[in-house]
Amino acid sequence: MPETLLSIRNLTVQYGRFLAVDALSFDLAAGSLLGMIGPNGAGKTTTLRAAAGLLAPSGGTVHVMGYDVGRHATAVGNHLGFAPDSPAVYESLTVQEFLRFIGDAYGMPRRLVAERIDMWLEQLWLTDKRGARVSSLSRGMRQRLTVARTLIPDPHVILLDEPAAGLDPAGRMYFRKLLAGLRDQGKAIIVSSHILADLAEYCTHILIMERGRVRRFGTVAQVTDDAGHERCLYRVQLAEPIGDAAARIAHLSGLTRLALSGDRLDFEYLSDRRAAAQLLRGMLDAGLPVAAFHALAPNLEEAYLRTGIGQVD
Repeated sequence: MPETLLSIRNLTVQYGRFLAVDALSFDLAAGSLLGMIGPNGAGKTTTLRAAAGLLAPSGGTVHVMGYDVGRHATAVGNHLGFAPDSPAVYESLTVQEFLRFIGDAYGMPRRLVAERIDMWLEQLWLTDKRGARVSSLSRGMRQRLTVARTLIPDPHVILLDEPAAGLDPAGRMYFRKLLAGLRDQGKAIIVSSHILADLAEYCTHILIMERGRVRRFGTVAQVTDDAGHERCLYRVQLAEPIGDAAARIAHLSGLTRLALSGDRLDFEYLSDRRAAAQLLRGMLDAGLPVAAFHALAPNLEEAYLRTGIGQVD
């Protein structure tokens, strides 16, 4: 059985009367990559900051490699890396100088630091920015530099808060490969993100939060499993936009979460095929030019929507 690298027990963070994180508990083993999702104010960033030892919890414990984060900060710091969503960097340094400074701060041998800098600049496609001032970098480049800084000491536990923010589609693709590679090396990783399609591709586990509490936690398969549900999401593509399309079928019994976007209708309905056929007939009778009609396969987006939480941040 893989070794448990991160253990959180009854983690609670309270600001006055506001309960930001409410008795959160879970373990992450080597080779686990947890995707953390939820709306603004769900407690994701607070959880990551508390797990990194940057925020004293009101209750509960966090252990990294067996060390209590609150009591053994130095030991934990040698095993844990945290990349915040708003990276703090030294503007006047070059990219290489900044990363060398990080290696020196960890007491790493200069030769090893140089090797790690070369490796992570290449992995995070920043090699051509080696001599550039940090102040000249775009937001996406700064985000990648922050990840490089986090990985220089080769931590066992990696916490990333919105690491794909500011990345273009090609950058997100390379970043997914990078995270999958770290996962396969036996790291324990948490990624907070609102890009659900990306998370489903490389995560082993998913945590859905709302108001500081866990709504769902498990493997990707467990969270997205639709077995036993009598209802599912449907998507209808119309031949052309119909402004009152939703109103035309709103009276049909059993339709919920009906949404119209241009020439596309999304809604929840019974998953039974006979019921779906009757629904399609009702849509045609309502004069809708249906070009495509299908039930959506269970996925992370659907699993999130099923919680009824609402918009992802």
